[in-house]
Amino acid sequence: MERLRSASISIRILKPILVFAMFLTIFVAPLAAAQQHSGSIVTGCVVTDLPRERYQTPRPAALVRATAEHRRDGYHENQEGISVVAASGGTPDYHKARKLFERAASKGYAPAQVNLAIAYFEGWGTRQNYGAALHWLTLAASGGNARGLFDLGLLYFKGCGVRQDNAEALGLFREAAEKGDSGAQADLGYMYDHGVGVPEDRAAAAAWYRKAAEAGEALAQNNLGDMYCQGDGVPLDYAEAFHWFQKAAEQGQTGAEIMLAHMYAQGRGAEVDLETAYAWVMAASLAGDSRGQELISSLKARLAREEIARAEDRARKLLLAAESNPPQVALLP
Repeated sequence: MERLRSASISIRILKPILVFAMFLTIFVAPLAAAQQHSGSIVTGCVVTDLPRERYQTPRPAALVRATAEHRRDGYHENQEGISVVAASGGTPDYHKARKLFERAASKGYAPAQVNLAIAYFEGWGTRQNYGAALHWLTLAASGGNARGLFDLGLLYFKGCGVRQDNAEALGLFREAAEKGDSGAQADLGYMYDHGVGVPEDRAAAAAWYRKAAEAGEALAQNNLGDMYCQGDGVPLDYAEAFHWFQKAAEQGQTGAEIMLAHMYAQGRGAEVDLETAYAWVMAASLAGDSRGQELISSLKARLAREEIARAEDRARKLLLAAESNPPQVALLP
């Protein structure tokens, strides 16, 4: 199966900004289109081709993930802003949250600068403003904030409020990745994998995918599994491929669910288990991914009615498990 493409800007709470309906609408296009440069875009973003959507809808009582950021002026206002966004029992007061982030960001607190950029990107309590998002991310990145570097790279990659520049995006992703940002590591791997802004280098792609996969990035786990399954940039190793597909599938990554089903059906990396294969491919289908329909038909012809019933029940449970553990909203504390 072709390695998935994504378009990233997250709010990890902001999976965080740029693992909170989605913050950014992305239109997938051919790779060649993604590599073209355009003029400055203020009201929209250039069509892009990266493998992850990082902006997600904030949810009530969203989990705030701790970071290694040091406390300094602006910390308390930023924490209060996060609490407003994550508040349960109603619609968050985005206007209030944005004002709190603005106060903290003006004091030089980098996580708040990232969060404020997200607010402007999403139009929280104000009109959507890519230029303002660019300004605050540039400030955060200039101080070495990993998430700020990554999200600034995304703006350059997408051409949001700035001329699209793959080389600039690559450099920012690399700096963020080297600071340990798993989203940047995954997207850097994708750029090496597909030769976006850099010559193709599958070994380098696998190395960056691995760093992100070990940090729990489902898309990177899926892509690394695909590389092991094909012996592409790494030695052919079905057991290793199975391991990473399973990790990603357990997080509800539908491409990995389909690949895991194929491996169970063919006995690659695991014993043949047609019922389990059917459960995984059906879970992906129930989640809206239709790429496994041919496998579903093939397995149905080989399974007894009671086996199909058990597998479909298990597929529903797998889907519910994935839906009950949604990605974190990605604001930086």
